[in-house]
Amino acid sequence: MPVVDVFNIKKEKVGTVELRDEVFAAPVRRHLLHTAVVWQLEKRRQGTRKTKGRSEVAGGGKKPWRQKGTGRARQGSIRSPQWRHGGVVFGPAPYDYEPKLPRRVRRAALASALSSKVKDGRLVIVDDFALAAAKTKEAASILKVLEAPDALIVTGEKVDAVERAVRNLPDAKVLRSEGLNVYDVLHYDTLILTRDAVDRIHKGFGA
Repeated sequence: MPVVDVFNIKKEKVGTVELRDEVFAAPVRRHLLHTAVVWQLEKRRQGTRKTKGRSEVAGGGKKPWRQKGTGRARQGSIRSPQWRHGGVVFGPAPYDYEPKLPRRVRRAALASALSSKVKDGRLVIVDDFALAAAKTKEAASILKVLEAPDALIVTGEKVDAVERAVRNLPDAKVLRSEGLNVYDVLHYDTLILTRDAVDRIHKGFGA
């Protein structure tokens, strides 16, 4: 098992923690990372765009003029596609873009993402990410001390002060352990985990 140092917010070593091999020392499978990221981005698509066909637009119940004898082309409805305000031909319709990805693949991809941070030396574990107040300046100062200005901070529980302080930082984000995902782990340069978050991640993987 990898043994990683644990720091406080002043970057003073306060202990060590053992990380599970199957979570933090798994093979980094790039194809799984790609699959998981595409799956996440596809899930974000709402798929709610919609246009109306000729049977859905208002009006057009009456034939605009008689079939023969007018010298004009025959028409059956003023809501045909060639008319102004007519229906749209083959327009977009609501669609569910969410692909299916097995839970086993999602877990393997997350383990690969976490392991890549350990392998690259971009994992920082802190005893606690406690703030005296929900101040963005204080959060930025802590990240500077930890040498992680571009960071994903993962906490074990909801910490309002931390979430409010970090949300104004353009290069940082706070997640709770249950919301940990491949896209955010890869998006940010450094992954910061609290000790409680590590325990919850281990538990989530069946520790």
